[in-house]
Amino acid sequence: MALVLAIVAGALIGLSLGALGGGGSILAVPVLVYLLDQSPAQATTGSLVVVGVTALIGAVAAGRAGHVMLGRGVVFGLVAVGGAILGAKASVRVDEDVLLAAFAALMLLVGVLMAVRQLRRGRRGPQIAARPSLDDPIITFSPTFACACPRALKVLVTATSVGLLTGFLGVGGGFLVVPALLVSLALPLRYAAGTSLVVITITSAAALATRAGVGSAPDWGVVLALTLASALAAVAGARIADRADTRHLSGAFTVLVLAIAVYTATRAVPALL
Repeated sequence: MALVLAIVAGALIGLSLGALGGGGSILAVPVLVYLLDQSPAQATTGSLVVVGVTALIGAVAAGRAGHVMLGRGVVFGLVAVGGAILGAKASVRVDEDVLLAAFAALMLLVGVLMAVRQLRRGRRGPQIAARPSLDDPIITFSPTFACACPRALKVLVTATSVGLLTGFLGVGGGFLVVPALLVSLALPLRYAAGTSLVVITITSAAALATRAGVGSAPDWGVVLALTLASALAAVAGARIADRADTRHLSGAFTVLVLAIAVYTATRAVPALL
């Protein structure tokens, strides 16, 4: 039964990551805790494997579809690595009830942000973006040094925040990465979604490497089943993003995230009292 639940949940996670460029990773922790009987510490570690592998495969699929700006994604991801390492080190020093309550609060925030974004997209209607160029860089060294420092600061702050969340709670942070790429790096939504998968891959790998050998390990059999289902679904999700309007999928997924967020909060908060 646990294997079936892992496959179904993994498919939902991967579909969201591939089609929407984020959101799906927020499901991995509650799935591992409430459906697959992992502790919060085990779940946040196992989530990094699910999210990292799924994001990598989704990024490859999105790249083949022409929706990834690899250079910008790598730079943003490398900036976020410092935060990922700090977050991973902090997570092993926090009580598990506090960890799960913090995750519940984050999940509620993500659900609200997804709902707001969905409403705004509904008013604007679908948009087809041209592939962005590499004009207007943040920092240049030739022929003279120049720095768009306000934009550089936005990238630094947002990337570090994404890294901290990934390391501490085992989430990809796509809900932050996508807006950051939209604002700081001037990427249209479709390319921000694809490029965010590159960032998530890098930060998840950094956080997982930091956690290696620290704390109790998750049930790797369950984690691998969840990861495999998620990875296969991410490929399908990337193809959906390339060929269809994903607004209806995004709306349904937003409702699911909010429902699970409320459930997680009702279970996590009383444990602190």
